[in-house]
Amino acid sequence: MITTDICIIGAGPVGLFAVFEAGLLKMRCHLIDALPQVGGQLTEIYPHKPIYDIPGYPAINAQELIDKQMEQIAPFHPTFTLGERVEALEKQDDGSYIVKSNEGTCIHAQVVVIAGGLGSFEPRKPEVEGLVDFEGKGIYYIIKNPEQFRDRKILIAGGGDSALDWTIFLSEIAEKVTLVHRSDSFRGAPDSAEKVFDLANRGKINLLLSHNLARVAGTGHLTDVTLINKQKQEISLKIDALIPLFGLSPKLGPIADWNLAIDKSAISVNTVDYSTNIERIYAIGDINTYPGKLKLILCGYHEAALMAQSAFKYVYPAQKLSFKYTTVNGIHAF
Repeated sequence: MITTDICIIGAGPVGLFAVFEAGLLKMRCHLIDALPQVGGQLTEIYPHKPIYDIPGYPAINAQELIDKQMEQIAPFHPTFTLGERVEALEKQDDGSYIVKSNEGTCIHAQVVVIAGGLGSFEPRKPEVEGLVDFEGKGIYYIIKNPEQFRDRKILIAGGGDSALDWTIFLSEIAEKVTLVHRSDSFRGAPDSAEKVFDLANRGKINLLLSHNLARVAGTGHLTDVTLINKQKQEISLKIDALIPLFGLSPKLGPIADWNLAIDKSAISVNTVDYSTNIERIYAIGDINTYPGKLKLILCGYHEAALMAQSAFKYVYPAQKLSFKYTTVNGIHAF
């Protein structure tokens, strides 16, 4: 039995920042994640993706952000169970919980924090003729190593932040980048959209708006993509790789059976402290929902800070938060 103050389900950026906020209040954390390494989506799906909305960093690669967060929480000595999926949650007579994994690991904690991002997830795939035949043979839903696209002809499909960010990034690496989007406007950040339009105006990328993917073809490896516009006109392109970026399909998994209030595959929370409808269980990051919710890492950090302040009363019920600052391992703490 692993004993801790807070069990954090999910070791992505928000879960890691929760360790820091809890550590400032002298609460111990144990993190459990189904992935074999920390970092969540940032490490598993796009470790080299640039992130532009972290304070103090004009741009930082996803893996570098995780590395710096691990450095930040090191003084608080968190413990980890990686490569195991949470299967069950058992409430104890004193209000605490035992969290059980699919491998039989048991974690006893006063508070449970769900920071599982999108839960278990898989890429959303467009309905395109021949798509499955070329998965891994020219069609990639995840970019783990941008260097594999150096000096190649790349077609990116999508209109969200990932499509925009990767278009900007790969424009400096690939021989030619074409971005295709079914609409004439983007869903991503306006600043990123402006950069993409600027790249197109300068001839650095090829931008095709109001077009859809229609067919893919090749002999053993993808070589041809056919697009269709609103006028039903077809355009054929010779490419080396197609990267469809249409987001992820979230699946809560066993969490969906814990009697939590669920709204469209996300956990409803109270924005006072990001608590759920069940006492001592909190949800922070992309896995939660509330009016005005923005799925940004920055917002998850804010939620983690308020969660830790609220969780203190369960870990130290006889104490009140003191705001007299001390120094712990060089870090200012309460």
